[in-house]
Formats: sequence, structure tokens, C-alpha cells
Amino acid sequence: MTIVIAIDGPSGSGKSSVSKAVARRLGLAYLDTGAMYRAATWWCRHTDVDLADADAVAAAVEALPLVMGVDPDAPAVHVDGEDVGAAIRTTEVSTAVSAVATNLAVRDELRRLQRAAIDAEKLGGFSGGRGIVAEGRDITTVVAPDADVRVLLTASEEARLARRARELHGSDAAHAVEATRDQIVRRDADDSTVSQFTVAADGVATVDSSELDLEQTVDAVLAVVARLTATAADEAGTERTDA
Repeated sequence: MTIVIAIDGPSGSGKSSVSKAVARRLGLAYLDTGAMYRAATWWCRHTDVDLADADAVAAAVEALPLVMGVDPDAPAVHVDGEDVGAAIRTTEVSTAVSAVATNLAVRDELRRLQRAAIDAEKLGGFSGGRGIVAEGRDITTVVAPDADVRVLLTASEEARLARRARELHGSDAAHAVEATRDQIVRRDADDSTVSQFTVAADGVATVDSSELDLEQTVDAVLAVVARLTATAADEAGTERTDA
């Protein structure tokens, strides 16, 4: 059975960690679409493209020599043969990524690549045809609205800020949280102008991780996967019986 799981949600909700763990537990491929926008931003900066020039940014991304690794244990990101996994997580890229991610032509191109990656796993790929967990903006509504399982992973702003502060600064003390606030709040505000990721669309299950640790959140998402796939199997069996 091939399964496509799409996970969206605001910054700091745990999408990446949870998605990788779910993919690992189910033996699926993993696609970090947010890393694709970061890689595009890194490429534009690396090639001296003016991020304020929307047409130039779109042209640069259309020619982006990007290779996304889909192994959840080692999801490498290569641009023009260079491993940029660490470079795309720098503060400089984090600060600039919204200028690229809100470019509609860029979104169209990267969505095309995301759909292609999902289709590749349906046919074989890293997972051998078992499927993929894809996470990031637009996944549940635009990129993969027909995914077998669609989840909006959310959390309170307080919880999201604390998590990202621990990730970036090793502490969730007040000063660390404030140093992180711009990356979380501003990025979500910018992205919300071109993507809906705060309220679940019809057919998308919501998992609130505010009071959950990583393992509990993974278990909650896996419970949604089990419930929805069982329902789909029951419906398929009923259809065969009726026929």
C-alpha cells in the first residue's frame, strides 16, 4: 500500500521533527518543503540576485540546481552539487527567506518540484513505493490536497516560541524567547499572505502539540494516520462488496 501523508502548520509547531519521526516509523520517504524555500533563498544570495527584484528571483529559482534527499535519517539538501544543509539554517537565510517564499512564481515552481518528488515515491524512489511524508506550507491544501492523510500540526504561540528558542539558543529563558520572536511571528505573518496554515481546511485533521512532547506528538499523528487509513480501507471494502 502506498501512502502520502501531508503535514502543515505554523513555525515552531514541530513539523520537521514530527514528520521525520513519522516517516521513520512507517518506513516512508520524507520531504522538507521548507528547506526547498531556504535553498532557493541561499541560491539567490549565493548568486547575488537582488531579493527585491521579483522577476530575477523567479528566474533564479526556475534554474535552481536543487537535489532534495528524502531519507528521514539524512535528509540532505544539495544545490549545484554543494551540501547546503547547514548554510540554509543560518540567521541570514532565516531573515531573508520570506522575500523568496512570498514570490508567487517561486511558489509555483517549487510546488511543481514538490509534486514531482511525491509522485516519484508513489512509483518507487527511496521508499520503494511505500510513500512519503511531506511537510510544509501549502502541502495539505495546494500541493497534495488528495493526500491519504492530511494533518495541521499546531501549537500555542508561547509553546512554539519556547521550542524554537531552545533549538536556536539552548534556552527558553525570556531573553532567548524574545530573540526568537521575529523569526516565528514575522515569518508566519509574511507567509500567511500567500498560504493558509493556521486553520485546518475541510478534511484536514488538527493535532495540537502545545502540551505534548515529541514522542507524544508523533504518537498522536500516527493515531490519525491509523484512523484515516482504516476508514479508507473500510470504505474501499464496502465499495467492492456493493459492486
